[in-house]
Amino acid sequence: MNHGFPSLLLLIPAYNEERRIGPVLRSYAEYIPKHYQGKFQLLVLLNGCRDNTLGVVQAVAAEFPVVSWEVYADPIGKGGALIEGLRLAPLADLVGYVDADGATEPPAFLELVRRVGEADCVIASRWLPGAVLHQMQSGQRRFASRLFHAIVQLLFHMNIRDTQCGAKVMRRAVVEKIHPSLCIADMAFDINLLYLITINGFTVLEVPTEWTDKSGSKVTLGRTSLTMLLSVIRVRWIYSPLSWLRPLFAPVERWLYRKLRAPTPKSDPKK
Repeated sequence: MNHGFPSLLLLIPAYNEERRIGPVLRSYAEYIPKHYQGKFQLLVLLNGCRDNTLGVVQAVAAEFPVVSWEVYADPIGKGGALIEGLRLAPLADLVGYVDADGATEPPAFLELVRRVGEADCVIASRWLPGAVLHQMQSGQRRFASRLFHAIVQLLFHMNIRDTQCGAKVMRRAVVEKIHPSLCIADMAFDINLLYLITINGFTVLEVPTEWTDKSGSKVTLGRTSLTMLLSVIRVRWIYSPLSWLRPLFAPVERWLYRKLRAPTPKSDPKK
């Protein structure tokens, strides 16, 4: 192993993934050390699991010492789990994350790592020319995705084609700078992350990716979509000139998150 290469920490948030996560962990634990010369660590963030996800992770970790885990007893959402995991950014030069379903395979993630020299944050994109989609989302989900993208572009003007693809990698300095301001615990976490990266002057590079839609998604077009919409509005409001009015509406906001059975956002962050 060449220690001149940046060390890499990969985070995988997991919620009730006992049926899918084993092969995903094995594929990353086998592939990355063979094809990347820097130190590699894989950390699974178990977010309120009620099945045997922990047992599966422990079995894989017994085979591959690069795999470890953290357990959060209560459901804290994908974003909440990643916020906790990103606290460990000082352990590595580069920090990335992928979804537990294996939609992004190790070669596609490693391509992002290899492009970090071109930007502070490199993200996979399913919507750029050159992307390879082995299994498309349903037409309904594609429509919802593009509608959500239009709303995000209208509110944040980041000019990022695919904010939601679950594969990203960042320099440690980026994570350390923005971590105190991360506050979204649900699936809109990526918007929170990318907006903070851009307004703090860091660069973002989108890379066409190879991606496969997986069955068993935790994302639903109803409640999840409404939660994500509420969360992106919340982020926009936090960073608007009218942010001083937010305490007046905080009770309504908390009520809406409870009704949607969504992970509770963190308290308003440091701007």
